Amino acid sequence: MKKILIIGIGAGNPEYVTVQAVKALNQVDVFFILDKGAGKEKLTAFRQEICRRYIEGREYRFVDAASPEWERGTADYRSTIDELNRDKQAVFERLIGDGMADGECGAFLVWGDPSLYDSTIRIVEAIAGSGAHAIEYEVIPGISAAQALAARHRTTLNRIGEAIEITTGRKIAEGFPNNVGNIIVMLDAENAYKRFADQDIDIFWGAYIGTPDEILISGKLKEVVDDIERVRAAARKANGWIMDTYLMRKSGGVDTERGHRFSRRDQPARQSAEPVAQERSDVKGRLLLCVLHLRCDRTGAVGVRA
Repeated sequence: MKKILIIGIGAGNPEYVTVQAVKALNQVDVFFILDKGAGKEKLTAFRQEICRRYIEGREYRFVDAASPEWERGTADYRSTIDELNRDKQAVFERLIGDGMADGECGAFLVWGDPSLYDSTIRIVEAIAGSGAHAIEYEVIPGISAAQALAARHRTTLNRIGEAIEITTGRKIAEGFPNNVGNIIVMLDAENAYKRFADQDIDIFWGAYIGTPDEILISGKLKEVVDDIERVRAAARKANGWIMDTYLMRKSGGVDTERGHRFSRRDQPARQSAEPVAQERSDVKGRLLLCVLHLRCDRTGAVGVRA
């Protein structure tokens, strides 16, 4: 029997790794890593750094494989993701079959929390059910990008008595859900927040959350929408990729009276009643390559009530 641990490692900051995750890391013989390709080397380096920092008195090894390619923007999104996950399952089966021996413990280190817009649990479950390998598996939760975003903005995900929905850029582009005042949006490649700029909505936006190059912007959406688009484009150009998350909230309540806020992780937060135009001129020069996990988008949305 082989044991597989699916370990959530948090949203970019090594200190987001939980005590439970540290204990799990110290059980592992082999870590499986999917190579995301050119420009994403720091994703691997970050996982290796977590192991170096938290594993004590134990030998371990890394086994990697190329992450399957997939076509974005297809008309049939569900079929595309199903095909991607089948390809990933074939890679996982090969890693488990060839990369570890019976009695050993292997692990996948998952950015954020494995239960939120990530396919690792689903794929390992399918392998266990198929009988291709005799495995048992366990899931270790992690701090998600949504949690880290709220903490970094010093706010809550929901207001008292209100619902919150977690969804994707592709789904929010279809419209703001009825009877939900707080929306967390992940995996938005097309700046879907722009379609709501004419409404009375507050936004708490963050890119590279938890990393040294974290960027935060918040305020009335209609007043900061151009700043977010501009900063996001500059970051993507500088780094070759970007991953961001944001909370949109219908106005009303104490969280709506903060004014504009722009901050970077290595600087104090700046807050003002004026737009953040003074911050724009040197954004490109200060953007550095940082680490953030690109996730597979699940369809649908997750709702929670206060």
